[in-house]
This record gives sequence, C-alpha cells and structure tokens, in this order.
Amino acid sequence: MPLGLVIRNHLVMGLATGGGVGYMPFAPGTFGSLLGLVLYVGLAALPFTAYGAVVAVMGLIGVWASTEAEQLLGQKDASIIVIDEVVGILLALWSVSLDRYIPVVLGFGLFRLFDIMKPWPALERLPQGWGVMMDDVFAGVMAQGVLRVLIWLALMR
Repeated sequence: MPLGLVIRNHLVMGLATGGGVGYMPFAPGTFGSLLGLVLYVGLAALPFTAYGAVVAVMGLIGVWASTEAEQLLGQKDASIIVIDEVVGILLALWSVSLDRYIPVVLGFGLFRLFDIMKPWPALERLPQGWGVMMDDVFAGVMAQGVLRVLIWLALMR
C-alpha cells in the first residue's frame, strides 16, 4: 500500500475514533462524549458564533471521516466511530455556562439519553457519514432544547 494512502487511512481513523477513544473496549460512545466534554471546556469561552463555526466545521469533518471510516471498516456506523458523539455533546452544551456544573452534567446526561434512545427522527438512515453524524446532531439539539427548558424553569422559581 502506498505511504500516502497509509497516512490518509490513519488520519481518517484517528479523526473518526476521536484519536483512538473509540477503541475503548466498553461504552465507546460515552467515552467519545467525555472527549467532547473535554473539548467543550476548552471551547466554552469562545463567542457564540465562533463556537458554532468550530462545531459546524467539526461536523463536516465528521461526515467525511465517518464516510471514509465506514468504507475502511466495511461496516455501517461502527461503534468505534465516535466523532459523532463529540460533535453531539458540543451542540448539547452550546453556550451553557461553565460557572455551574449542574447544567453541564444535565446536558451530558440528556445527550447520552437521546443518543442511546434515538428518538424519531433520528436521521441515521441518511447515506454514509451523514447518517452517522446527524443522529447525534439531532440528539445534541434535543438535549440542548430540553436543557434550556430546565434552566428556564429553574430560573422561574
């Protein structure tokens, strides 16, 4: 195999597996979400639109890497692909303050719940990497919505 192809395949798998986090022998999706949480801590101080731009770029990279990883693995949405969890948790926590840990923990839990439940329309039937990414994007958006309602209700007391 040519060296360029070997390097490309390692890049694809590195991105798709969250730097290897997806190879965890148990709960790779949860560990991928934890990786996203670590990234969130580093990105949370960004302005609203800059944060959104970073997550959007990560999402597009995730579509590409997931598509390529599925072809390399010969498997649809393999459990080692966790870039979708990384992007999903970043969406779930978008503009949630790091000042208080309870909303962050709630956002994490809600995202994992929606990611596991895959409520309609989970969008995983979309082709290639779009299906891999969009079900977690949807779970992140749902978690963000429920979290915002819970925060609003807590503030109304």
